[in-house]
Amino acid sequence: MKIARIAVLCGLISVFSFAQTVDLGLGAVSNSEGIIELTVDANLAIHKLDSPYVMFMAYMGAKPDPEIERSIDITRDTVAMIYNGQEYRMPTVQELRKNYNGQKNDISLYERLGKEALILSQVRFLQFIEGTDFFPVLGSGTTIPTSVASLTPSIGFKTKLYFKNPGFKKGDTLQIKVWGSKDPSLKGEVTVVLK
Repeated sequence: MKIARIAVLCGLISVFSFAQTVDLGLGAVSNSEGIIELTVDANLAIHKLDSPYVMFMAYMGAKPDPEIERSIDITRDTVAMIYNGQEYRMPTVQELRKNYNGQKNDISLYERLGKEALILSQVRFLQFIEGTDFFPVLGSGTTIPTSVASLTPSIGFKTKLYFKNPGFKKGDTLQIKVWGSKDPSLKGEVTVVLK
């Protein structure tokens, strides 16, 4: 009996010693174990698994750390999706606009989907500057495309992440990773289950 208790205790310690993605519900997941706090809303992706390009809404910020100068810069090249052991990078804005005309529909549907679960994540403490996005909707007016975003402990970055659909199915698991462009050791990641 004593050996069983020790085994259970060791199992619990090993589970909680690794970075954990928290399922917030409604397709949203969050992980604040890394220096980059990352929350991803996959609700739209779950609703549009047959789309040629799949959108995730990402909310990210930097944890306070005395070793970090002032901010962490991320670029579109420092965001990746891992699916079935394969790493996928985001397309360019030009490639997405040329090959996919569903962005307006995506954002319209996303705005109608429930986002109540996001309040449970650490990103609720961040201020998000409007007007920049990795993938602004064409004709949205005030939002401009950016290829670099700066994260601080108080100012975050909210952006759409698009990836070419590698053949998602209900129940599939993937990871989304973000790291600093100047220092790749500054990173954050979440595990998403398309349920």
